[in-house]
Parts: sequence; C-alpha cells; structure tokens
Amino acid sequence: MELPDHIYAQVEILAEQGNEMLDDEDYEGALASWSEALELLPEPRNDWDAAMWLHASMAEAHYQLRDFESARDAMYDALNAPGGNENPYVHYMLGKALLRLDDEKAVDALLRAYMLDGEDIFDSDEEEGPDALRLLQERGLADE
Repeated sequence: MELPDHIYAQVEILAEQGNEMLDDEDYEGALASWSEALELLPEPRNDWDAAMWLHASMAEAHYQLRDFESARDAMYDALNAPGGNENPYVHYMLGKALLRLDDEKAVDALLRAYMLDGEDIFDSDEEEGPDALRLLQERGLADE
C-alpha cells in the first residue's frame, strides 16, 4: 500500500534526518527520528512498505548501540512488514543480532540472506561479513 502524499513526505524527511544522524553516529537521535516517522504511519503500521525500512533502520541503530535484543526485535518487525521477507539486508542484520545473542537461529537468518543475495551481502560488511560467511561455509551451507 502507498501512503498518502502528505504523510509520505513527512516520513521521508524524518527518515533522511535519521540517516544523517546515523552517519554522524548519533544513534539515539536517529532512533527518535525514525520512531517519529513510524508513528506517522496509519494503523496497522506494519502493513505499509515504509514500515520495513524504518524498522530495519532502527535495528541498525540499536545494533550500533550494542543493544542486540532491540536490534533483533526491530528486524523481526521489518521481516513481518511488506517486502521484509524478500530483503537480504533484513535477514543478514537479523542473523548478526542473533549471533551476538548466541541464538541458534542466527545460521538460518544468515543462510536466507546468502540465498537471496549470495556473498554480496557479506562482502558489503567488511567488519563482520567475512566471519558470518565463514560460519556458513564451515557448516557446508555456502560455497568456499
């Protein structure tokens, strides 16, 4: 579903402000901006396309704050929004959060990301991508 133009414009402004704050490592500010944008979505909020990328963005900020439980929860919200299940980034970030929480479901999430985007999703994350890909390779789930 598409948002009415006046709501979409406000959501876009807040989302961009959140992106700028994330780039400036103001993770709390980014979360506040994206939360405000999410509140603008009509109920049920998770039925809108924007919900997926807002939740995914919020998960990224939570992850940077090392709040892995909130990152996991936000990624599950993103996963359940339109387009979330087909988005490799959502599965990848969920997998990373689950890895940090020592949750065995991490491998499933990372495998879904791999199946959707191959090694590219792992290569785009220079810090943690190689280790996450290696985990799949060690289990015989990804090409070496």
